[in-house]
Amino acid sequence: MTGNPEQFRELLKKNGLKVTTQRAAILEVLVDRPGMHLTAEEIYDFVKIRHPEIGLATVYRTIQLFSELGLVDKLNLDDGFVRYEISKESAPVHGHHHHHLICLDCGAVFAFQDDLLEALETRILEQTGFVVQDHEVKLYGRCEACRAMQSKAE
Repeated sequence: MTGNPEQFRELLKKNGLKVTTQRAAILEVLVDRPGMHLTAEEIYDFVKIRHPEIGLATVYRTIQLFSELGLVDKLNLDDGFVRYEISKESAPVHGHHHHHLICLDCGAVFAFQDDLLEALETRILEQTGFVVQDHEVKLYGRCEACRAMQSKAE
């Protein structure tokens, strides 16, 4: 979907939304930056480069609308900000869940693209009849760069 305005329009129409330049621009920013986990302010900064007339309030309202429709996922990565990314269902390539690796030293966030919980979800269904709809995994540790700096300091 990267960079294709027609696909943005189709995605918006499919979800019953009026196609506006602002909505398409916000969606484009999210789709073109997978794994970046952007705040509303960061989305605004990217959008206003090409659309300087857009307001921050418009970005907030649009993100909220996208979130309610399931186009965008809200993330809490324990850094005091609400972050957003294109939802798994809206992504150009539907795939497994991705999980987040959060460095305790520098705060960097990495997406881990493997769903190791599928087998657990299957066992839960078989044993309890409970169907897991979604899950979120955050793993905390130290990234390679921070570990290398720590090794040099020792």
